[in-house]
Amino acid sequence: MKTLLTLLLLGCLATPAWAQEVKIDIRAFMYNPQDVQITAGTRVTWVNDDQIPHTVTEIHKLFRSAALDTNDSFSYQFDTPGTYQYFCVLHPQMIGKIIVNPPQP
Repeated sequence: MKTLLTLLLLGCLATPAWAQEVKIDIRAFMYNPQDVQITAGTRVTWVNDDQIPHTVTEIHKLFRSAALDTNDSFSYQFDTPGTYQYFCVLHPQMIGKIIVNPPQP
């Protein structure tokens, strides 16, 4: 049981995603999952499930959403491998990270 719980917790920290589309929920002033691993070419969509506005802004402003009201979404397709850190401009304590791996041959 303890091993299963550990695996579940580790899965929440960095979620590998092999699909071409990934959803990140914004809820309780957090991005969930907070850290995601994807393959280049994957589209990530953030959906605001909170009752107040949030944004999704890459730290170098590579991508930047408008303020997202409840149920609004923002999408970005990651074509270049690398690590992308982002935050909410309105609530800077909200942070997340996308790790983009090269496409598999």
